[in-house]
Parts: sequence; C-alpha cells; structure tokens
Amino acid sequence: MKPIYGAIVLILVLGFGYFHWMRSQEAIADISEPLGTELADVLLPATMSANAKIGKIGFEAKCAACHGLNAAGRDGIGPPLIHKIYEPNHHGDRAFYVAAANGVRQHHWPFGNMPAVDGVTPADIKAIVAYVRELQVANGIN
Repeated sequence: MKPIYGAIVLILVLGFGYFHWMRSQEAIADISEPLGTELADVLLPATMSANAKIGKIGFEAKCAACHGLNAAGRDGIGPPLIHKIYEPNHHGDRAFYVAAANGVRQHHWPFGNMPAVDGVTPADIKAIVAYVRELQVANGIN
C-alpha cells in the first residue's frame, strides 16, 4: 500500500474515533446540562426508605436523562413525574412497569413517545417506583 493511502486511512480512523468520543461526552453531559428549565419544583423528603434510596440510584441511571434529576422533568425532553398526572390513582404503579417494558405513546405531554427502557428488571422498577412515590408524597401528591 502506498504511504499516502495509509495516511488517509489513519486520518479517517482517528476522525471517526474522535467523533464517537465527542458523542459520548455529549451523552454524559445530558443529565447535568438540561435543555431549558426544570419543569417542576421538587421538595426532597427529609428521609427515604431503603428501597427508595436504591430506586434513586436506578432512576438517576435510567430515567433522569429524560425525566430530570429528582423527577422534575426536562424542558423539551421529558415530563416531570412530580405532577398530579402521575398520582397513584391516575397512573398506578403498574403503569411504570408497562412504560419501562414497552414504552408509552405520547398522551399527556408534547414530548413524543417514550421508548422502552433497556436493562431494567422488575426489581429495579419496584425500587424506582418507591423513590418516585416518596418524592410525590413529599410534594403533596398522594
């Protein structure tokens, strides 16, 4: 192979690697740099159950990119779960399991369809629901 072709291939490989590295950095920044403002003011509970503490970790890993830190929502990305629409008598706990497993069609908010969430187990969802419900109670949503 001629040296010029080797140099071209090297430049392409480095450029491709740099592009993917930059995209990964953007994904990491998604949680810490929300678009616009949070959609809800969220009061944190004074204490949380052990299950809710585990759920907070799962929520931050799998849900916060769209639903915001502490489920406050993200303007232009995803709705707040600290909202009367998600109170237990309107969206029961089972709705969270179905949403994570199958995704949800847009129906209350103009954010588009929610995709299924990869890599969460029913036990993960149970803990995440405990976390969201305890946040809701702390914010007057029962």
